[in-house]
Amino acid sequence: MGNSLFIVWRESVEAMLVLGILHAWLKRNEGAGGGLRALWLGVLAGIALAALLGWGMVSVQGELSGAALEWFQIAILFIAAGLIAQMVLWMQKHGRQMKQQLERDMARAAQQSGRFGVAAVAALAIAREGAETAIFLYGMGLESQNGAGMAFGAGLGFALAAATAWALNRGLGMLNYRQFFRLSGLLLLLFAVALLVAGVDRLIGMDVLPALVDPLWDSSALLDDNSGFGTLLSAFTGYRARPSLMLVATYAAYWLTVAALQRKLARHA
Repeated sequence: MGNSLFIVWRESVEAMLVLGILHAWLKRNEGAGGGLRALWLGVLAGIALAALLGWGMVSVQGELSGAALEWFQIAILFIAAGLIAQMVLWMQKHGRQMKQQLERDMARAAQQSGRFGVAAVAALAIAREGAETAIFLYGMGLESQNGAGMAFGAGLGFALAAATAWALNRGLGMLNYRQFFRLSGLLLLLFAVALLVAGVDRLIGMDVLPALVDPLWDSSALLDDNSGFGTLLSAFTGYRARPSLMLVATYAAYWLTVAALQRKLARHA
């Protein structure tokens, strides 16, 4: 439940903040007339596009079996991990200019295409957040057998997102944009490596990748990844009590790559 709560919370907050920026721009520049109606139509279209993607993934899964299904699910795990890491790094580079960029996009779209342009900007922004959420939740579902718990966590995450977005927009001292995205970005990077490790684990199980040394160590006496806190840590960080050398190498390569990219972004900031 915890991982779906966090993902829906984080993605919904970003979507709500984007919506708030677009809504405020329209209020300043067009009043409460057709522009706002176009904005809400765009939001509905974006949600529909994200739902269509989710339906498509489930439909494809229903048509596949055996090795084809396994490869499809592994691909989704890798895609989800890559999207999460890319999103965090993109926010690190462009987060400060996100508001200005959205307003420029809205001004250009409204000037060139009128209400249709307004709806298109909103639809694309919401569809991007919704599509990411759909892919992340699908990837989590592959590693979790508790569908009801995931659904409850997603609903709770959305409610928490509404409260968080309200607090951020109100400018409450305990919350600010920079702190929120820094903390949530770190948690997302941890979750991304968990999905990456799950995908590599499946490839090892299919004998596509060698385990090299299996296990490299055994810490199950201290913390078992199949019970209690170990299960939660496994879902959020990719922790394994008895990892193979291949998994440890994957984990190390991921964090070294992320650290190198973050240093590069910091130098060009």
